[in-house]
Amino acid sequence: MRLLFALALFVSSAAAHSQEYPSKPIAAIVPFSTGSASDVIARIVLERMAVALGQRFVVDNRPAAGGVVGTLAATKAAPDGYLIVMGAAGPMVVNKILMPNLGYDPEKDFEPISLYASLPNIVCVSAKLPVKNLGEFVDYAKKNPKVPYSSVGNGSSQHLAGELFAQLAGAQMQHVPYRVTTQLQADLLSGAVPASFQLLPNVIGGIKSGQIRALAVASKARLAALPEVPTAAEAGLGSFESAAWFGFLAPKGTPRGVVNRLNKAVAESAADPAIRARFTEFGAQPLVSTPEEFARYISSEVVRWREIISKGGITLD
Repeated sequence: MRLLFALALFVSSAAAHSQEYPSKPIAAIVPFSTGSASDVIARIVLERMAVALGQRFVVDNRPAAGGVVGTLAATKAAPDGYLIVMGAAGPMVVNKILMPNLGYDPEKDFEPISLYASLPNIVCVSAKLPVKNLGEFVDYAKKNPKVPYSSVGNGSSQHLAGELFAQLAGAQMQHVPYRVTTQLQADLLSGAVPASFQLLPNVIGGIKSGQIRALAVASKARLAALPEVPTAAEAGLGSFESAAWFGFLAPKGTPRGVVNRLNKAVAESAADPAIRARFTEFGAQPLVSTPEEFARYISSEVVRWREIISKGGITLD
């Protein structure tokens, strides 16, 4: 009887906690720099989630070690629902593959909440490069080994998109990682590093000015912000799909009722026409998933990219 009473007390206490949650602001770790595309998209969603939950989110940017520092910090937080972390392909997938001493296991140390956005990579070239479409770029890359392409760093979605493109196209290309996005943009415009597999916010200015050509979008559907740019499949490279994706996770052990509240807030954000309109401006596609679907997605991404990374000999050096 005492055991049953204790169990009933625990269940009622957990239910009450979920009903009262949240009763104070929630911290949100974003393991990337303030003002980056990932940070801006996260803040758009968090602002709308705050309306749904009746509490604000306090964003904590921790842009170090490819997202490792901020993500690791989330595993050490109390699992009470008052801290969540933004997950992305880098810290949740690529780092697991390339860093054996990561300090956390993305598949075991978190309670997935939901995916919330995907930003497809766009095949971009300097207008000074003598190619007009994706087919011409594939031919150019085959005939000119070591064509340089830029990214924001080793293991980034842009780097992996370039490697996947090279593998599918049967070309040898040279990866040029940058620490500063503005320098990457300048070199792409000038033709110094004439190709990149970029997110729309980083290249939209150059595309509008005609200094950058967007050849294809690495997704199943065209971007609403670039309706004239074909998908890779439409342009003749059907297996080329790559995107920067984002989701929210909580520390392992966070009550399921709390996870469900947060998941519902993400779903409300994804359904909001105002949020969808803002996403379109950034070349982003709103997403929503169950916690279980998000967990399976992370595992499937680890399997998919491990093969591509291994074949390409990619390291974080």
